Amino acid sequence: MAIYGIGAYYAEDVSPRFIESNVVGVGWSSASPELHEFIRALKVGDIVYIKSYAPSAEALTVRAIGIITDSEFVNGERSSGLVEAGRNVSWLSTQQFDILPPTERNNVRRNTLYEEWHPVVQRAVLERVIPELNQSTH
Repeated sequence: MAIYGIGAYYAEDVSPRFIESNVVGVGWSSASPELHEFIRALKVGDIVYIKSYAPSAEALTVRAIGIITDSEFVNGERSSGLVEAGRNVSWLSTQQFDILPPTERNNVRRNTLYEEWHPVVQRAVLERVIPELNQSTH
């Protein structure tokens, strides 16, 4: 299991459509094969969170947290044009929250898709979907 952040801004915020469709992915065409392969590499049980992090933002906004439910690759036809490369998701939390951006040298948060490695962000995401973590000490 790994945790991944993924953006959902395609000239407008499409997070509600991701949530409604139980899908997550990228809108980039096959001209971005690295993103398509990244989406294909996600595994059943991986956690994904829809994120927003504008250059001027004071916090990383998490819009929803879900889990990859199967190995199906979702394309534009299957998603009615929402994503060109995507995966089916079961949303565990759709409660939006902010995380103060951790101090870090190599910030990947502006990327469309990335694996989340920062322990502060990982814990904040997991605490929303595994309530027992809230009871343990930090």
